Amino acid sequence: MVEPLSISNPDTNSSPSGKKRRKSRRESAARTPAEPCGARWRTETEQQVYSAKLADALRHLRFPDSADSSVRSVRDAADQVLAVSAKGRTRWSRAMLTSRLGRRLAQISRKHKKAARPDGRFKKPAAQKKLPPLQRKVRALSRLIPGCQKLSLPNLLEETTDYIAALEMQVKAMAFLAGLLNGANSDGGGGGGGSVADGGQYSSSS
Repeated sequence: MVEPLSISNPDTNSSPSGKKRRKSRRESAARTPAEPCGARWRTETEQQVYSAKLADALRHLRFPDSADSSVRSVRDAADQVLAVSAKGRTRWSRAMLTSRLGRRLAQISRKHKKAARPDGRFKKPAAQKKLPPLQRKVRALSRLIPGCQKLSLPNLLEETTDYIAALEMQVKAMAFLAGLLNGANSDGGGGGGGSVADGGQYSSSS
């Protein structure tokens, strides 16, 4: 009687330890950043690129009638450009890209809850267990960084460092654009300082 030939499968016959080593190498390579957290936002090139993109976004922005809505529109545009500049590499940038839809859904949800809740019947909040001071501070910090409420402390600190550096660059870029606008107004619409898109001078110390 002839025994059936057994065909060896290299995937199934490979050792589990080898797979684990290859997987750990890939994970470590993904976790190891090419540069320190937030370093890219402190380069003058990145600041100039962001300023040009922000100027273009504001140029096409439709401002509402009220001043508060105009300020909110500018802030949303600046955050959207910042999140796009991050290219989705961080949790906070991905959360900011979807924040507009999230706010709309939250507003709809609040309206439905108010309509469904009978008057005079408020549920008392359940008694929460008091957290240690450090854990309370970590939770408060996680609420300040978009999309980072369920991260471990090391990952949260990385996201926070990158987010703060990005916000610092955003503030400098907006101050730079405001200076250009004020200069153009004081010169009567003349070329006070040059256009950002045309390569106007940008100082990271501004």
